[in-house]
Amino acid sequence: MKKIKVLCVGAGHMGRSHALAYHRLDGFEICGIVTRSSESRAALNTELGGHYSEFEEFHKALEETKPDAVSISTYPDTHAEYALAAMEAGADVFIEKPLAETVAEAEIIVDKARALGRKLVIGYILRHHPSWVKFIEIAQSLGKPLVMRMNLNQQSSGANWETHKKLMSSISPIVDCGVHYVDVMCQMTRSKPIRVSGIGARLTDELPTGMVNYGHLQVTFEDGSVGWYEAGWGPMMSETAFFVKDVVGPQGCVTICAKNAGSEGASADVDAHTKTEALRLHHSELKDGNFVKEDDWISMEDEPDHDELCFREQEFLLNAILNDVDLGDHMNDAINSMRIVAAADESFRTGKTIEL
Repeated sequence: MKKIKVLCVGAGHMGRSHALAYHRLDGFEICGIVTRSSESRAALNTELGGHYSEFEEFHKALEETKPDAVSISTYPDTHAEYALAAMEAGADVFIEKPLAETVAEAEIIVDKARALGRKLVIGYILRHHPSWVKFIEIAQSLGKPLVMRMNLNQQSSGANWETHKKLMSSISPIVDCGVHYVDVMCQMTRSKPIRVSGIGARLTDELPTGMVNYGHLQVTFEDGSVGWYEAGWGPMMSETAFFVKDVVGPQGCVTICAKNAGSEGASADVDAHTKTEALRLHHSELKDGNFVKEDDWISMEDEPDHDELCFREQEFLLNAILNDVDLGDHMNDAINSMRIVAAADESFRTGKTIEL
């Protein structure tokens, strides 16, 4: 089988993990590594064996390597430019979330993929996590409406804070991280989101004018379900209750109980952000005023680590390319989650609830 030549763009935490996956998967062959930082791409190349071509400029790399696929793990302000150029050059695309800076840009990318017949996979890593798949499955068994409560606040300093500030040069935490968790909510309800409210706060002067580093959204669905998501980045953020993943329905509730992922100092650890460790399922049924069943504890001790999850994402991309998988729903869901977080950002800035 001819290997798929993939150009890896970005060598940060996500870019490294995706490159490791391509390096391991027999169906892919890395044809180049692109980063603006010579140090980061050299370090990644060394980790991969040191024999891949290195590039500083994306468009030059695209022209010289002529890849079959391009993997984009850069800051969101380059996503639209790189994705469109890659598809026009004949490549399929994997792109980290969020798909773009704006809904309009995201729609342009999806329209281009459809028009040219390219495969477009967006990095919704939780969709490939068996524990999160189980979490969603159990939530769907609790009846309607659902009340979904989620957050991921990150107390950051040093290099992590510098990364967060670079991200916030173009996008807020509620948009960057929120797409993951509203996507989970949409999978749980499979109902149309109809209304979004948002609040935000600027807790530091180290950000561009108008940018906030804390945000909170509330979304209402057509079936009566409601959800909230909270995200904040920075050295001032609390380590207390930064990790909440809890869903309530008429039949009970299910909660991610992540002892280690929710421990002191873990909010800055990206590997901890996908950990579940255990699910606690509570049953609401009463008899004579007392609960009929005790809570069930579902162990998730054998869950995959971050690099393995990225490997599964690239297996998904490989299968989509080789077997011509229809990614229409995948792309539509990415647009849907973008609309919700963008509406939350608009709500905060206008002070009005946004009707979708």
